[in-house]
Amino acid sequence: MRFTKMHGLGNDYIYVDCFREKVRDPATLARVISDRHCGVGSDGLILIQLSKVADVRMEMYNADGSRGQMCGNGIRCVAKYAVEHELAKGPTLRIETDAGIKQADCRMTHGRVTSVRINMGIPSLSPRDLPSTIQCDRLVSYPMIVAGNALALTCVSMGNPHAVHFVEDIAAIDLSLIGPRVENASEFPERINLHIVKVDSPDHVTVRTWERGSGLTRACGTGACAVCVAGVITERTHRSIVASLPGGDLEIEWASDNNVYMTGPAVEVFAGDWPLEAS
Repeated sequence: MRFTKMHGLGNDYIYVDCFREKVRDPATLARVISDRHCGVGSDGLILIQLSKVADVRMEMYNADGSRGQMCGNGIRCVAKYAVEHELAKGPTLRIETDAGIKQADCRMTHGRVTSVRINMGIPSLSPRDLPSTIQCDRLVSYPMIVAGNALALTCVSMGNPHAVHFVEDIAAIDLSLIGPRVENASEFPERINLHIVKVDSPDHVTVRTWERGSGLTRACGTGACAVCVAGVITERTHRSIVASLPGGDLEIEWASDNNVYMTGPAVEVFAGDWPLEAS
């Protein structure tokens, strides 16, 4: 099976072109191929498939084999692959995901895609859309005690669930400790992503992420979008920000049309062949 490894700000996935390849058990393949010691190593697996309603379809699996609805860094790489490998005509294309159809606008340099702007859609603040068992209209600065840490979680769905906690000192938070506990909290029956955020200025934030199904990641595109929304509704940031993540920066705008737009790089690392019997 031919595969391609790509990343957006170090948030890396294995991509399989299902126009040409067949994957019979993607959940098992995701677990095996994502292993950083015995596999290729990645945050998960993304299948690029034929779509009846868009240019291509994106189907993603986390490193633990669980299905994910959406990945902001991953969808930029799907757009790059689809245009450069002539699965779709660029520079603008539509990508079907489990979180709906997203429009991608590719920025080209000498025929190559260097960055991609994605319309990530309209965010939801309803606990029902996370989902969450908490009964309220929206979760803004919701108090939760985790491993002795007093958290104030603002929760946003970008087609997948995010909890945002603002801090003065990111280094003071042990994300590897509290991340899995928030991810698996009973209040979030389908688990949730957690982002620890320091507001450096109204138009710049620093973010660290615990991603459900993958753990600590170098970047989370949908999470950066959720951080922008949470910053606005808690009156901490402007509607247009730069989010600095361990892997680099993303430009995020919660525009006047209520859609969130994300712009960032997409990089192809290498391609190879995976023995399917190893799955």
